[in-house]
Amino acid sequence: MTASLPDLRASAILLDIEGTTTPLSFVYEVLFPYARANAKRFLERHLSSPEVLEDVVRLHNEHAEDVRNELNPPSLQDSASRAHVESLVAYIHWLIDRDRKTAPLKSLQGKIWEDGYETGELRGQIFKDVPPALERWQCQGREVSIFSSGSVLAQKLLFAHTTAGNLTKFIGRYFDTAVGPKTAPLSYRRIAVDVRRLPPQVLFVSDVTGELDAAASAGMRTLLSVRPGNHPQLESSIHTVIRTFDEVFP
Repeated sequence: MTASLPDLRASAILLDIEGTTTPLSFVYEVLFPYARANAKRFLERHLSSPEVLEDVVRLHNEHAEDVRNELNPPSLQDSASRAHVESLVAYIHWLIDRDRKTAPLKSLQGKIWEDGYETGELRGQIFKDVPPALERWQCQGREVSIFSSGSVLAQKLLFAHTTAGNLTKFIGRYFDTAVGPKTAPLSYRRIAVDVRRLPPQVLFVSDVTGELDAAASAGMRTLLSVRPGNHPQLESSIHTVIRTFDEVFP
């Protein structure tokens, strides 16, 4: 369904990242390969950090669950073993290959990407209509938040180091799956409470209809983002299609 949007009166906008503000290719062809290629170097340098050790402990817990579920993950060595880092890297690669979205992997990936952004090896890619839209919505008094399966750290890093500059001044809140799955209506109800809005006052924009269905079930307004390179979605009469943010509150 493609239509103009004069009927939407949302005072808060909630944005997905992949396929909405950012090309899928940046995530799958740049970020994920970077985390994969640099996991060993990062762990060798930072394994003694309390924050990284916390991620590693949670990865061991996740690995134990994978073993119990007979998923045949690569074996993990004891933390006192010299082979511990090598085995962690093999497991991290295994998780990335399966596009696993669990908290410890996302947290560790965010820390690896932080190194990349700080050194200038990484720069966040966004669609060209995103910066003017963020500025326009701020001028209109609409609060913008982000909801992504990537960690809050990864979200902030991307928008702080984009090819168009630091865009974090336009973003009020960041949410990851700590608030709940992106396909669960309860997640969107929690976000509405956190941004101090009733659900119908929040507009959620995503490229995935399953996420939009959950947000709509929670009472939010929704838009389906159709961008070059996005995965095809079944169009629904309840989700208006947009192809650029220029269409949203122009």
